[in-house]
Amino acid sequence: MDDGKAPAPETDDALLRRLESLLAEGKGCDDPVLLSQLLAALHGARREAESARLRYRKLFNAVPDPVSLIDAEGRIVDLNIAGEKAYGRPRDQIVGHLLHVINPDLPPDHMAPVLEALARDQTHVVEVYNMREDGSRFPVEVHSARFVDGPNQFVIAVARDLSRRREAEQNYNALLSAMDKGVLIQGQDGRALSANAAGMRILGLEEDQDIDSGLRWQDWLVVDHRGWPIRFSEMPSMRALQTGKFVQSTLLGLYHLQRRQLTWISATSVPQFRPGESTAHQVISLFSDVTELKRDSSLFLRTQALAHIGGWEWDGGRERLYLTEETLRIIGRLESPPRTLDDAITHVVPADRAKVQGALESVLRDGGAFDMEVQLRGPDGRSNWARLIGQAEGRAPMTARITGILQDITQRRQIEEALRSQARTDALTGLFNRDGVLTELERRVAEGREGVTVVYIDLDRFKLVNDLLGHSAGDQLLVNAARRLEGCVGESDLLARFGGDEFLVLADTRGDPAAGERLAERITRAFGDSFRYAGEEFTITTSVGLARFPDHGKTVQQLVNNADAAMYAAKHHGRNNWQNFTPELARQQFDRVQVEAQLRRALDNGEFRLVFQPLVDLTDGSVRSAEALIRWHNPVLGEQPPDHFISRAETTGDIVRIGAWVIQAACRQMAAWIAAGDAPGRIAVNVSYRQFLNEELLQVVRDALAENDLPGERLELEFTERVLIEDAPDTVRTFEGLRQLGVVLTIDDFGEGYSALNYLRRLPIHGLKLSQGFLRGVPGNESDAAICQAVAGIARALGLEVVAEGVESSAQRDFLLGLGIRTGQGFLFSAALDPDGLAAYLRQNR
Repeated sequence: MDDGKAPAPETDDALLRRLESLLAEGKGCDDPVLLSQLLAALHGARREAESARLRYRKLFNAVPDPVSLIDAEGRIVDLNIAGEKAYGRPRDQIVGHLLHVINPDLPPDHMAPVLEALARDQTHVVEVYNMREDGSRFPVEVHSARFVDGPNQFVIAVARDLSRRREAEQNYNALLSAMDKGVLIQGQDGRALSANAAGMRILGLEEDQDIDSGLRWQDWLVVDHRGWPIRFSEMPSMRALQTGKFVQSTLLGLYHLQRRQLTWISATSVPQFRPGESTAHQVISLFSDVTELKRDSSLFLRTQALAHIGGWEWDGGRERLYLTEETLRIIGRLESPPRTLDDAITHVVPADRAKVQGALESVLRDGGAFDMEVQLRGPDGRSNWARLIGQAEGRAPMTARITGILQDITQRRQIEEALRSQARTDALTGLFNRDGVLTELERRVAEGREGVTVVYIDLDRFKLVNDLLGHSAGDQLLVNAARRLEGCVGESDLLARFGGDEFLVLADTRGDPAAGERLAERITRAFGDSFRYAGEEFTITTSVGLARFPDHGKTVQQLVNNADAAMYAAKHHGRNNWQNFTPELARQQFDRVQVEAQLRRALDNGEFRLVFQPLVDLTDGSVRSAEALIRWHNPVLGEQPPDHFISRAETTGDIVRIGAWVIQAACRQMAAWIAAGDAPGRIAVNVSYRQFLNEELLQVVRDALAENDLPGERLELEFTERVLIEDAPDTVRTFEGLRQLGVVLTIDDFGEGYSALNYLRRLPIHGLKLSQGFLRGVPGNESDAAICQAVAGIARALGLEVVAEGVESSAQRDFLLGLGIRTGQGFLFSAALDPDGLAAYLRQNR
């Protein structure tokens, strides 16, 4: 019955069955529809076959290892791309050939065991060496399986290159041999399979001895850390095999019954699993010989008690906290042990509590470990320090476990704090030292704490007292000065001895910028009273400089340097006062840095020259000698007066080289004058105290005289009184050497510094130079006149010549002549002259 619907198309199988039925009945097929469908089915089958072939080829070539398709005779039927690359041959040199083309060492019947294994539906695995085209061999592991293709059966062989694995095995064996820890590998039944050299040595076995026979556990008695015997099944290696988990750091005693030898080891056992298996097939144990640490068990246990180390464990499954007796002693809860973590954490001081809670939550959630130092407070209120260590052993709710130790480190922390305090404390005064105060200042600057004022304090003329009365008096003075300063600073201020006779205060001036200035006022007033030592009374004042953060500096170095500059400004203003750092001081400080930088190169650049001022007979104006004076013209800074750069050269030490040049140049000029017939009697050169401290001064003078063929008496060295108190033994030796050369020695600016009268008597000094500071007020100023009279009297009594410098009026000259002083220099006679000018002056005033 026709319902108007097209009949459903027949499947390929149905079409084939219809065709087979017609053929079986001896009938042909003249049905065009059937033939058309049959043709389409055949085309589809061809396309599917081609697709299957392409899939096979892609899969075959996608395998990264060499894959061969082999017939029963051992002939290679097919080879993938990886095989062509591995063997280094084109495909046509391998396919169609017997396996001997890639492995010529195979025996004639090599296919027999392969076919036998495949007949039992087993995979055949063998390790052989295959050959590349260049003849080189490489190890492979060949896995062979049966491959059925219709009526044909083949062997499909996958060759895995073992070169890297063999190299890794060699490296592994080399590592095992080099390790100083023992390594023991045991099978699933606990039988020893192998051990490295260190393991054999620790176990008392010979390296070439069979490990299985040498390590028969019935020959050993194994004990735990308490000395209690344990069964073989309880050993760490067997527990690791049974549980599938590693067992770490277990202390064992191995007693060999025949050798009667006890060896203590610390062992960690790690189970090993084959891919895809959940049961360990072997276990590796790493162990160290700790016999030396555990030789005496009682001593070991006593050491633990002395170390104040306790253990603890938190069992998440039971929600119980287990504490050892030593732990309970550390937290002070021997009578009522805490049972929960929350209860135990209450003994941590609030400041550390969040840190401990965070660490516990982290290891419970993510595993891992923690190690920290915390402060504890016991029920009696006493506090102590402890090191808290914990490590997670599971994270599931029912297996969460943390084990750890608690060590009382109170004594160590006290020692560390004492050492820190000692490291930042000045031993003499008990104040903070330089490192301590700079560290604190650095912390405050890093915090950006505004209102920190650095107060720089220097004791005026401290060196004088120290030299006069000795170092003991100097030390006592520093201690007394520290006590006075402590009475000046506030509770929030930090006082330190910065070095020598310098002190530093970090004043807290937040909210009160004038607080630093009031502190400086208190300090200068505090030193108004004199000091006493061994019956002597003397006055020491202070010069104080202030620099405020961040206005006067944003770094530690800037603040200290600027406070130091302000302190020097206070000294220049007459001492016993204080100064704030100002932009003008900043400019001066910059200028000083510029001067020092240019001064360092001035001598090499030939920027110095000498001028000469005549010293005349006050009675007739005839020239007796000339003083060499240095002048400096710098291309950058211009002409620099001596008082602007001499002190900087002394500070930097450049004065030693410069002074040597002056001596050489002055002697050279003297020789030139002598050769020209116009020469003063002597040439005088100023010598710095830094040159006297340098051992080369005597040699410099000797060389200058020799090179210019001058007798010593034609050279005069002028030095200040500071030379006499810097270093007495060296000073005496230098003076004696200069005396032997015949050099004339004169004390310059006599009376301005510490007048070492004792040296006037002992040293070969020829004369004194009266400072022009005393001469300015004569004859009208009685004090200046009295000083001049005193100096003249001392010189006359000691047989020394006196020279007056800075003579600018006839009244001053007459006054000096009245005192018996016959030689002077100054603008009354002549300013400093260049060499030709001095020669002309000599000719004019013979």
